[in-house]
Amino acid sequence: MSLASLDQLWVYLSGNPLVSLLATLIAFYLATHVNRLLGRSPFAHPVLVAIALLIAFLLFTGIDYATYFEGAQFIHFLLGPATVALAIPLFDHRERVRRLLLPLLIACLSGIITAVSSTLGLALLLGAQKPVLLSLAPRSVTSPIAMGIAEQIGGIPSLAAALVLLTGSVGCALGPWILRRLRIEDPSVKGFTMGLAAHGFGTAHCFASMGAMAGAFAGLAMGLTGMLTAFILPLIVQLFGL
Repeated sequence: MSLASLDQLWVYLSGNPLVSLLATLIAFYLATHVNRLLGRSPFAHPVLVAIALLIAFLLFTGIDYATYFEGAQFIHFLLGPATVALAIPLFDHRERVRRLLLPLLIACLSGIITAVSSTLGLALLLGAQKPVLLSLAPRSVTSPIAMGIAEQIGGIPSLAAALVLLTGSVGCALGPWILRRLRIEDPSVKGFTMGLAAHGFGTAHCFASMGAMAGAFAGLAMGLTGMLTAFILPLIVQLFGL
């Protein structure tokens, strides 16, 4: 096959949305192997590595994001059903959730207020500008919710999404170590803590390393944190005068 034929073939494939879908799947497959080779380091989380690989792919091929998303939207659509599916293991532990509902709500509210207030306070001391502050504020909730909140309060959605990924990585790195130091063994407490502090990353980590109960409570924490943050965050932002 001549170079001209290969060039024509690439022009055809690059305009096909299924190429983006294939590239996404290959990137994540390679990312899981990279993560395994690096000892499953949370700083080399498959999601982060896959993002880096996809950015390199788009830059190398010259495919713009809008064209890429035409194919990737099939995976994006599955995010909704995957999130809803977290209710299945939670249903298996519904009696335990019912007994712990009040302490869980108090813990969730305390976590949200602490995370947002400490983030904004430190950022203000370091001289961050208002758009950055408003993008930092929702960093402790899962990406789709954080982007929506950031857009509504005047932040930068793309920056908020990046900060969410960073928060999840740090949470997965430090969370298990802190839980071991505190000698916390209850899987429901471990799971809820990881879901509250590291949202989707923490939930995935719990299902993979801590068991179904920890994963169920992590999913509960992620959902509650996202819902409550949408109501509480604007009030906290107003208290900071932003």
